[in-house]
Amino acid sequence: MITSAVRTTFAVSLAVLTVSTSAQAGGYRDTDVPLTVEEDLDLSRYLGKWYEVARFPNNFEMGCEGVTAEYSALPEDRIKVVNSCHKGGLNGPIDTAEGVARVTGPGMLEVNFVPWLRILPFTWGDYWVLNVDVEYEVAVIGTPKGKHGWILARTPEISAEQLTEAKSVLRDNGYDIGALEMVPQN
Repeated sequence: MITSAVRTTFAVSLAVLTVSTSAQAGGYRDTDVPLTVEEDLDLSRYLGKWYEVARFPNNFEMGCEGVTAEYSALPEDRIKVVNSCHKGGLNGPIDTAEGVARVTGPGMLEVNFVPWLRILPFTWGDYWVLNVDVEYEVAVIGTPKGKHGWILARTPEISAEQLTEAKSVLRDNGYDIGALEMVPQN
């Protein structure tokens, strides 16, 4: 059972990350390399459940395994985001955070996990879809500053070929894939 204290802690952690992202130094990508996005992203096909296959280390997912993200349509061209993870291992307690995403351009979204801060523009974090395969089974996500990046899939595991292709997308966008972590799934 997820307690409100756990939800609040997870949401506040995400809010702190979102607010502090602009003040952090460094990242996982060479920002001199132009970032390309999936300009023909079909959001209706992108909606649904995704499993986090790999990620670059970040504070708000520390100790998280079995991570999923679920996206569903909201009014006014917004998207509901529900991120879930098992803290401390696959059998650990489930931690969730609910947020909202908005489209800012082709393949470009911003997310916010703290409703009372949504009026402040700097509390929205970048979420750019760098690539999604033709079947909408594997997606590669990044950010302009390169502080975050993920490989997502519709299933808990992907083939070695799919992983290699996803890593190539990150590398082609200036990411140092040596820092990429595989995420255990059930």
